[in-house]
Amino acid sequence: MCLWLCLSLSAMAVELTPRESAGNRLDPAMPRFVLSSADQLSLAAYLKRLEDDRDPGLANDRLLLGTLLPSNGPLAQAGHTVAAVLRDSIGRINQAGGIHGRQLQLIILDPGPDLASAEQALSELIDEEQVFALVAPLAPALAPRLPELLEASGVPLVGAQTLLEASSPPSRQIFEPLPGLREQFNALANYASADLGLASSPTLIVSPGDGSLEHQARTLQQYLKAQGWQDVRRQVYSVDEQAGLTGTAGDVSSVFYLGSAEHFSELAGRLHSVGLTPYLFASSAQVAGDIQQLPEAFSRRLFLAYPFIPSDWSAPGRTALTNLRLRQGLDGQHAVMQVSAYCSLALLGEALKRAGRDVSRETLIKALESLHDFDTGLTPRVSFGPGKRMGLNGAHIVTVDLGALQFYPVAPYISLENTP
Repeated sequence: MCLWLCLSLSAMAVELTPRESAGNRLDPAMPRFVLSSADQLSLAAYLKRLEDDRDPGLANDRLLLGTLLPSNGPLAQAGHTVAAVLRDSIGRINQAGGIHGRQLQLIILDPGPDLASAEQALSELIDEEQVFALVAPLAPALAPRLPELLEASGVPLVGAQTLLEASSPPSRQIFEPLPGLREQFNALANYASADLGLASSPTLIVSPGDGSLEHQARTLQQYLKAQGWQDVRRQVYSVDEQAGLTGTAGDVSSVFYLGSAEHFSELAGRLHSVGLTPYLFASSAQVAGDIQQLPEAFSRRLFLAYPFIPSDWSAPGRTALTNLRLRQGLDGQHAVMQVSAYCSLALLGEALKRAGRDVSRETLIKALESLHDFDTGLTPRVSFGPGKRMGLNGAHIVTVDLGALQFYPVAPYISLENTP
């Protein structure tokens, strides 16, 4: 009897040994937890609602993205172009099944004419539409306030459009695939000094009279002086005035221009009319659309900064952009904007894939930080990091034969990674 009882108790002990889901016994070293019935019910209830405990903009079958693009005013055409690129790229992603079972949905609002209207539009995207992230906005007036507003809401942004205006202050929330104006002009300055020997010659930085790029002009002046340029002046330009732009041919050897294409051709014409043909330096995103209006005397004396050139394009990248343009009825106008928007969505899409089905805004930021040497197909390889929010820091320098309207790269890609 005793032997039978002992064997029975031993068998019961074996059967009561904890097992995992496949029926295998757990090692004695594995931790055990005892839950009361109430705790078990609470845990089950939490697990049932866990799927709904997400950041705004996420649902089982969709993920909301937002952007600000102007429909009126001088940037309306650029806004239309960016919208076409984003919609087409999102449509292709959704046709392929979306990302982790979710379709992407894009909400576009007009930022309006000024900072107040842009802030209101951004607030509507974040608070009312509850977008998960922002992609490739075009709202220059918002640049000074953008980091503060995004950090308060926790919303990440890929593709801050700093190609036309001064950059936003650095922010953990903002990832910029292409270099902004500051980086492009610094690359131009490095080329002008090292290859053209202009650092000891009189130099003029020309910016608009409305003050929109005054900070950028001042920053460029500081950079030039720090790099050893000796005679650097700033000049506010107005089509109604020509103060500071007249004089002998030796007065100004180089001009760095910040502003619109229309005023650039007017400035060049005015310089030429008073016998001045200095070297001209500008960002392609700002002036390339109107350079055919420049006097031919500036042929090969005009140098433009490009974030990318066609030799950066891979065969698949070129094909993808060509097909996108055909589908959307786009031509080569606003090419930099097209590539910027395309790359912004490509980077965002890759980061969403890496973040997984249970993505949050925070894990998206971590996934973006993990992108190193990412091949967009249309630019040099892009890299972010925990302390790196600009994917490319430099520019190609291109000169222009105005007679034949031919563009010629004059130097390898100028990187500013190690430049003070």
